Amino acid sequence: MRVLRGFVAACAALLLVTGEASAGPAVRAWNPPGHLVQPLGEVWQHVESTYPDLHGFRNYGWDQIMANGGYVNYCVRWDSTAPVSAALRDRIHASLSRQFTKWMAALLDNGQGWESWPYQSVPVKAVGWAVRDRSTLQWTDNSVDVYVNDINENAPQCAADCGRFFHQDGDYSRCPGGAARHYDMSLWLTAGMGGGAGGDWGQRVGSEYFAANLDSENIHIYLHEVGHTFGLDDFYDWTPSGVCCFLMKAGSAGEITEFDKWMFRDWWRHLKPRYGL
Repeated sequence: MRVLRGFVAACAALLLVTGEASAGPAVRAWNPPGHLVQPLGEVWQHVESTYPDLHGFRNYGWDQIMANGGYVNYCVRWDSTAPVSAALRDRIHASLSRQFTKWMAALLDNGQGWESWPYQSVPVKAVGWAVRDRSTLQWTDNSVDVYVNDINENAPQCAADCGRFFHQDGDYSRCPGGAARHYDMSLWLTAGMGGGAGGDWGQRVGSEYFAANLDSENIHIYLHEVGHTFGLDDFYDWTPSGVCCFLMKAGSAGEITEFDKWMFRDWWRHLKPRYGL
């Protein structure tokens, strides 16, 4: 479910690292497989006709990565009373990084950035956890910042002073950990939730679902919601010509397909001029 706050209707790093810049030549041609040209064109026409502020909106996932110089920081909103050990925390972080990287891989050809994409890798780091009760988190190290009982939308959140959603000007002067501990997105894990939601603020899925799939090749609901963070739409009421099954058409695929990859690339080629590329 696409929920880009501020874009559609309102709803719902201790270590500072930058992405590795691509040194290879950029691909300049729009070169999707021939059988995808028409459906891709239909999708972009639909985007242009239905997104109210397509080019004015400045907090897509693209904008967040480019503002950081090639990395993403996360806050984990643990909307559950289930205890979290240090080992489980670290597995969640590792799985989050692996899954997010699947979308970033769609922008590479032979290890080089496609169509001026400047990063061969985009590091993902969880810098904070938000909970109702500190005792839920069963660790004592300071590898992440912990935010306790800061409630928004009936769920714990990391400090607004550290969130890009709240500070799109990049001013994190009031964030206790400074810019290195700011977060761009939230991984909102909610007990008992089925399905998901995604937007410029991050992604929301069931806590039990995510924890049960940490070793899965594809956590497909999360992957679908990340697509929304980068602008990709839902396909509840229509299907582009000649394609049937792809991740952004909920329930029809369990992984990023070739069509998803080229829709993702199409967004990049349309937005990259805002970064002077």
